[in-house]
Amino acid sequence: MSIDPSRFDLDAFFHGDISNPVDWFGMHRLPEGGLLVRTYVPWAERIEVLDQETGSFVAEMRKVHPEGLCEVIIPAKEPFKYRFRMHGNGRTWEAEDPYRFGAVLGELDRYLLGEGTHLRSYERLGAHPRVFDGVPGVSFAVWAPNARRVSVVGPFNHWDGRCHPMQQYAMNGIWELFIPHLEIGELYKFEIKSSAGRMIALKADPFAFQCELPSGTASIVHGLGCHTWGDATWMEQRWQRNRHTAPLSILELHLGSWRRRDDGSFLNYRELAEQLIPYAIETGFTHIQLLPISEHPFYASWGYQPLGLFAPTSRYGSPDEFRAFVDACHQAGLGVLLDWVPAHFPVDDHGLGLFDGTHCYEHADPKKGRHMDWGTLIYNYGRTEVQNFLIANALFWLDQFHIDGLRVDAVASMLYLDYSRKAGEWIPNRFGGRENLEAVAFLRRMNEVVYAQFPDVMTIAEESTAWPMVSRPTANGGLGFGFKWNMGWMHDTLDYLSRNMLHRRYHHSEITFSMLYHNAENFMLPLSHDEVVHGKKSLLWRMPGTRWEQFANLRLLFAYQTAHPGKKLLFMGDEFGQDHEWDHNQALDWQLLQHEPHQGVHTLVRDLNRLYRDIPALHEGDCEPWGFQWVDCEDSQNSTLSMLRWNASHDDFVLAVMNFTAQPIHQYRVGVPRAGRYLEVLNSDSRHYGGQNFGNIGGVAAEAVPMHGLPHSVLLTLPPLGAVFMRPE
Repeated sequence: MSIDPSRFDLDAFFHGDISNPVDWFGMHRLPEGGLLVRTYVPWAERIEVLDQETGSFVAEMRKVHPEGLCEVIIPAKEPFKYRFRMHGNGRTWEAEDPYRFGAVLGELDRYLLGEGTHLRSYERLGAHPRVFDGVPGVSFAVWAPNARRVSVVGPFNHWDGRCHPMQQYAMNGIWELFIPHLEIGELYKFEIKSSAGRMIALKADPFAFQCELPSGTASIVHGLGCHTWGDATWMEQRWQRNRHTAPLSILELHLGSWRRRDDGSFLNYRELAEQLIPYAIETGFTHIQLLPISEHPFYASWGYQPLGLFAPTSRYGSPDEFRAFVDACHQAGLGVLLDWVPAHFPVDDHGLGLFDGTHCYEHADPKKGRHMDWGTLIYNYGRTEVQNFLIANALFWLDQFHIDGLRVDAVASMLYLDYSRKAGEWIPNRFGGRENLEAVAFLRRMNEVVYAQFPDVMTIAEESTAWPMVSRPTANGGLGFGFKWNMGWMHDTLDYLSRNMLHRRYHHSEITFSMLYHNAENFMLPLSHDEVVHGKKSLLWRMPGTRWEQFANLRLLFAYQTAHPGKKLLFMGDEFGQDHEWDHNQALDWQLLQHEPHQGVHTLVRDLNRLYRDIPALHEGDCEPWGFQWVDCEDSQNSTLSMLRWNASHDDFVLAVMNFTAQPIHQYRVGVPRAGRYLEVLNSDSRHYGGQNFGNIGGVAAEAVPMHGLPHSVLLTLPPLGAVFMRPE
């Protein structure tokens, strides 16, 4: 049925009920002949139609409503390109009519977006500066499947949703509009009227590439960026730096509180590049991992309640400045990982919740859609469009920002329907179980797509339960992650080292238990931000004993982490013995590095990182059963551990021996695989690190005395609360 554009419903328009604006605005043939041109510009007093090709006057429009609705019938037979000349407030200007342009999205884009399989949906949805039919402007597209009307609003139209209603060209929930002559930097939001006829709060663009600095909530037109990358060498070699056999030593960072200016304000991305990169390189880290930087309205969430998933937070600069930061890291030889949060999102009115008046992104039932711990909303992973949104976002960071990997937050909360819920507060899956089958399918597909598109990156799961095969291929029934945080190791180790040194002999299994499952996953050993907040105190102050013993225990912890199989992660400040618990509102206590005990910890971490990186035996077998061998794990009476770390060819090894008591142990015999002299390549009790210099004077010779099932042995001096690393000469 054809539409007669002259039969315009004024009441419907002014009540915001025009869902197909291209049927009424722009230029249309009339059934009785002639061309009807209609527009709505409330701030124009007079509007003239001009011929686009010649610039000549064609007709003056008449106001059919005093608020600014204008139209004119032109006695022409064929449509032509036109523009408007407008008069108002003592000035004259020319403008294009948004409704003389057709659809921006092609049929294939619409089909893939509707199907939920558009892997680069961020190239189509959102706001994109472009030239259309020779005219510069911005194309907008948004998914709002149950909306009655969607409009683009901003300062350019005085936030009036009647000026730029969007068009839904296909019944897949995608609305789009090209607005001529808008530029990068324009603020905008979407005004949405629900299917029930209710105007909802203005919504930020889910695909916005830049957001207003909080507490502002508008999106900003930015585009996909124009940074010229200089990290080709890094990108070519990245597969070698991210593989399971590579040394991965990661510094976890919160950019807003790592360091600040003298006046307490944030460093920007350029300043962070100038200060952070040399520091991380000098301290020996191979990668940095950033707490979530997707735009988040609530700073105190540390980024874990993001709403602008496609926008680096404006707190530290623009998207291209963040690109330059990553580029600088790569050129210096430093990898960049991001915390990524697909588990939940906050309930802010301008966000994803009830986006078009219905539950688009979240579950409608609060037993599945509301997170009990954080008061946030849970994504509906069973909806293909939501899966597509999240997977496209993962690819976006890897593609547009050259990010080297994603650490996926709160995986356990995604996997279990009863996570943090009491009986009756959750809905079983179709088999009656507690597993979230849709979330499992999403995580598997996400990992499959990421590794198919970017095989040289890594995905890392923060998963705190015994869910099997988290870091095993999906083809074998796994979730497909590259690595898994070993939360059990973290908690057991910190519990053990927090105990009085005299009592550790009674809790020896806490420090050895992780070896029973160390190769069940590709593990990463985290000493993360979660362990230095909420009253837990800093790592240094979790250690028992005198001040000297606290520092010695901390050095022992870091040495044990290095010796233990698994990739390494430290939260910022731990590497120099931060005194105070982490506070996101202030910088780390950098003045502590002026004091010798803190300098000693920092020097030890630097040397451990270099040792871990330079000796293949300490990293090649991090994720393999052949990479680790107990020498003695049963000496609970002395609270000691001794272990071997082997390289891939099994022709080199490191012997690591740890004494968890506050007394030195002399003439301590430890089995070794071969004869010869053994060099002491690291001693955490060295005076260089603030220790007392108990040790083995550079090395010892093996004796033909079998011990611990090995053919030779060495007699060692074990320093108090110390670790020694011995390597065959």
